[in-house]
Amino acid sequence: MNLATRMRLAAASAAVAMTFAFAPANAQDISASHLAAARSAIDAIHATDDFDGVLPQAAAALKSELIRKNPDLVALINATVDEKAIELATRRVDLEREAAQAYARVFTEQELTEIANFYDSPTGRKLIEDGPIVTREVLKAGEIWRRGIARDLAQTVGEQIQAAAQATGGGAAAGEGEAAPAQ
Repeated sequence: MNLATRMRLAAASAAVAMTFAFAPANAQDISASHLAAARSAIDAIHATDDFDGVLPQAAAALKSELIRKNPDLVALINATVDEKAIELATRRVDLEREAAQAYARVFTEQELTEIANFYDSPTGRKLIEDGPIVTREVLKAGEIWRRGIARDLAQTVGEQIQAAAQATGGGAAAGEGEAAPAQ
């Protein structure tokens, strides 16, 4: 899961949690058109795409575990796990329904339509595609900035304390070393 997606999911999760806390809504309170708008927004922002690998990963892990325990049953294990995984794939619709209800509880139908329209636009698609790159660069710049601020703060405080200590005759004890930058 990339950082931008995590941030979108975290924001959506927080909004959903607040909705549950302050204004719970039943699924039947949400109109069909509102749910359709939510599904469009979910598709546009790829809100559930990060879950695409859950079933294949679970199947692969189960195959690996079962084959390790029963290496003589490889063909049977592979066929059985694949068959059952395909049967469970139909449950993906449950996730989509729950996600649509969560978004519909937080956003109005109009807001969901606007979200879908934006993210379906060339600019919205570019934001989804290139947003993680920009986010990574901003985080890198923020970390460099944080280190510089911590270093400069430690240096200027150390210099001022050393000057004050020397002025009062405390000299060497207070000013022998500068404060270490915070990491």
